[in-house]
Amino acid sequence: MGEESSKPNYFYTKAIISEELSEAAASFVDHIFRHVLSLDAPNFPPQHDAKDSFSEFTRGCFKVHSIHPGKISCILSVKPAISNVYQSMHGGAVGAVAERVSIACAKTVVGKDKELFLGELSMSYVSAAPSNTEVVVDGSVIRSGRNLTVVAVNFRLKDSGKLVYTSNATFYHMPVASL
Repeated sequence: MGEESSKPNYFYTKAIISEELSEAAASFVDHIFRHVLSLDAPNFPPQHDAKDSFSEFTRGCFKVHSIHPGKISCILSVKPAISNVYQSMHGGAVGAVAERVSIACAKTVVGKDKELFLGELSMSYVSAAPSNTEVVVDGSVIRSGRNLTVVAVNFRLKDSGKLVYTSNATFYHMPVASL
């Protein structure tokens, strides 16, 4: 168990990784998901490490399906931990997932030397994702230039393909390129 493998230890299962994306880039995106979703946080506060707490969402509901330059696809299980009183996915969880997928998607095309600053995140709650269903979360870069990157994220029910949520995120690159 204590042995280190020479291959990267991706946390997603049955992933499809584009041949256009280097192993280092895939590993970097994997690191972003692990860091942002607190999978590597050894000192997680005990009050948030309980069953049906937000940590249950971050650790057990989200799996990466594929990574390509400018595109990421994930599967999200709508468990009771991220559901609201109406037995559908909580809007805050939708926003959290949209932000994380947008960041990871942007990082597949933006250089490692540039940090991203989230300038805008817009959400459209078209319908509801019922509890105990799976949602396919697809993120894609709409535009990426010298100073900003725009990412669109769509949430669709896995069984029917019905669009339930959409999101657009605008990231500013830091440091800003000199004119």
